[in-house]
Amino acid sequence: MAQAIVVRELGGPEVLKMEGVTLSPPGPGEVQIRQVAVGLNFIDVYFRTGLYKSATGLPFIPGKEGAGIVTAVGDGVSLFSIGDRVAYASADGAYASERNVEASQLVKVPDGISLETAAAMMLKGMTAQYLLNQTFKVGPETTLLFHAAAGGVGLIAGQWAKALGATVIGTAGSQEKIDLALAHGYDHVIDYRTDNFVARVKELTGGRGVDVVYDSVGRDTYPASLDCLKPRGLWVSFGNSSGPVDAFSIGILAQKGSLFATRPTLFSYVSTRAALEACANSLFDVVQSNKVRININQTYPLAEAGRAHTDLETRKTSGTTLLIP
Repeated sequence: MAQAIVVRELGGPEVLKMEGVTLSPPGPGEVQIRQVAVGLNFIDVYFRTGLYKSATGLPFIPGKEGAGIVTAVGDGVSLFSIGDRVAYASADGAYASERNVEASQLVKVPDGISLETAAAMMLKGMTAQYLLNQTFKVGPETTLLFHAAAGGVGLIAGQWAKALGATVIGTAGSQEKIDLALAHGYDHVIDYRTDNFVARVKELTGGRGVDVVYDSVGRDTYPASLDCLKPRGLWVSFGNSSGPVDAFSIGILAQKGSLFATRPTLFSYVSTRAALEACANSLFDVVQSNKVRININQTYPLAEAGRAHTDLETRKTSGTTLLIP
């Protein structure tokens, strides 16, 4: 019998309970995998609390990201075989020792990348890929601000943006996290607890502001993020770890310099097989080239998912965290 974290009611980390679950054979178009590692992401918190709604309703198994080995394939599956090393970034139900996944959600993991590394980087790394290469085309002329620089996406994005030639500014909430971000590509990291990050960004850019702000924090950084942008700059709101941004008048974008704003999701950028493979291969390439290092900073047994969520929400974690079935 497989083991899984099952959410039967919405709430705090205490609702994350391990249970035995019966796993059916994979259906048509599905692959069954034995999971080696599961990625922890802030989006998991949003589903646990009900900020985001599970497609299946209650009860549900949380989690989006994992990696493992194929143990069975359903009818009609031709891309994968038993024994293949696979990973995924956006398939609900990751918090489990074994599971069935739609084959369309999976990619093969190259031999040079461990399954633990794959589980640690798929969602976060593919998010960094689309943010830096598709939502806004970052290059040598780009100066950017990335909030939560020492987070899982932030540490990948800092290295990747630096490899693309950008000037990279970040924010973080402790000296330890500032030092971590500086070691992962950031040119400057602002302590948001002690410094006015808008004033520091203006100082660092000679009063011009940045081309793009990547903001996964939400309520606590709005509208100050807009004040960091140069005229016609882009605000990319891709998360809300401090809470969602309240509804605002679109006129504020005109008032602050004819700004652009977008609220992207990974799903929109990998909605076709070709787009998924292109995004994943871009990530695999940059990791195998050693331009981006994936550091696993914390691991927890899957049964202690509640403790992992508590540490994530209280900002005790940095970088990437894995749950081990």
